[in-house]
Amino acid sequence: MATADTQARPVTETPPGPVEEIAQAYLRTASGDPGLALRRAIADALADLREAERRERARSRLISRGYVRRALAGAEA
Repeated sequence: MATADTQARPVTETPPGPVEEIAQAYLRTASGDPGLALRRAIADALADLREAERRERARSRLISRGYVRRALAGAEA
């Protein structure tokens, strides 16, 4: 049996800051639908993550090519 101590407590107000501003912006663009706002925020976060991973792979390839070019240049000298 649930007691008053084990029942869910109400969510307290989030202090103003960048997270709250972003959350409110997503809510506005979703016409106040919190589920839609959450899904859009997650989709945007995943898109940003994929882009960051793509850039990291490209950077890694450039570094690898630089090592190969340097090794080839050293072998020719």
